[in-house]
Amino acid sequence: MLNNKIYKYCGENVKNIILASASPRRQQLLEQIGIKFKAVPSNIEEVIDNTLEPSRIAMSLAGQKCKDIASGTAEDCIVIGADTIVVSGSKVLGKPKNEEDAFNMLSSLNGEWHQVITGLCLYRTGLNISLYDSETTKVRIAKKSDDFIKAYIATKEPFDKAGGYGIQGYGSLLVERIEGCYFNVMGLPIYKLSCMLDRLGYSINLDNI
Repeated sequence: MLNNKIYKYCGENVKNIILASASPRRQQLLEQIGIKFKAVPSNIEEVIDNTLEPSRIAMSLAGQKCKDIASGTAEDCIVIGADTIVVSGSKVLGKPKNEEDAFNMLSSLNGEWHQVITGLCLYRTGLNISLYDSETTKVRIAKKSDDFIKAYIATKEPFDKAGGYGIQGYGSLLVERIEGCYFNVMGLPIYKLSCMLDRLGYSINLDNI
């Protein structure tokens, strides 16, 4: 399924970008680098293959979203699919289901390192070419009291975020340090994405912003 061939499209540049996500953080990151795009969230039921290594789980989920939206698109465009997972030890953490789940999740990360992995799938509809890649960032959560964790959960910020925290919000008070791409922890590794877009015929030109 994974297509890792190196493509560099040298014809007419594609102009249309579709983000297969409703994430306001991913939309914000695309907007801040001047990419004009249309957000079309995928509502498919995600299929997780736990036999895969974590990076391939993330890429598989990104591919499912990307291909779902691309299948209903007639125009020549690039569809961006992304999925972010948190890995603690050998356990993949998703979004907490409730306050108890959020507390257990954050307690397991408390004072420890973990990995944040974002899988990317980009599909150029006019060329029938897909690219897959992933980015991994190591994150250390500071040692916090149970009362602090409960107060953070009370902000409601953890509930739409893998791992139960958001580095760009109140969750920044939990993050002691990171090793790797900060934007990856937000949900979209910008530099890696820009390289993949370039390979499919979309170059970000700051002169046109």
